[in-house]
Amino acid sequence: MNAPVPKDPAFHARVQTSFDKQGLMRTLGASILHIAPGAVDIALSPNPAISQQHGFVHAGAVSSIADSAAGYAALSLMPPGVGVLTTEFKINLVAPAAGERIIARGRVIKAGRTLTLAQAEVFAEMQGKERLVALLTATLMAIEGRDGVAD
Repeated sequence: MNAPVPKDPAFHARVQTSFDKQGLMRTLGASILHIAPGAVDIALSPNPAISQQHGFVHAGAVSSIADSAAGYAALSLMPPGVGVLTTEFKINLVAPAAGERIIARGRVIKAGRTLTLAQAEVFAEMQGKERLVALLTATLMAIEGRDGVAD
């Protein structure tokens, strides 16, 4: 399979700059680990502020990093001046999110001019081993010419 080709040579800086504007990612303590054309990995470290009642990372936090990883993977292939918004996503939570670190790996499945299909696998990392905890599929829309929506 051919590697995706970004339409913006500055895609790496563009993704990082946009991510840095997200208050929710800052609140969660999330950070970008990896940016490549059509691929973005986001991680967070579990802490009591983002836990649910049993001590696992809350599904809202897991969903948030998965959605952002998929969205930024999509943005990495979009032309300059275009913003990205999630139009829908579905997430399957397959195991409790517990470990030393939670990692969402977003990948573009099919990039279109207007709509992009992406997926994010979320893993709990513990002692160097990873366990799948969630799978997200998302449809993302390229937004052009709309005030306030540019990345």
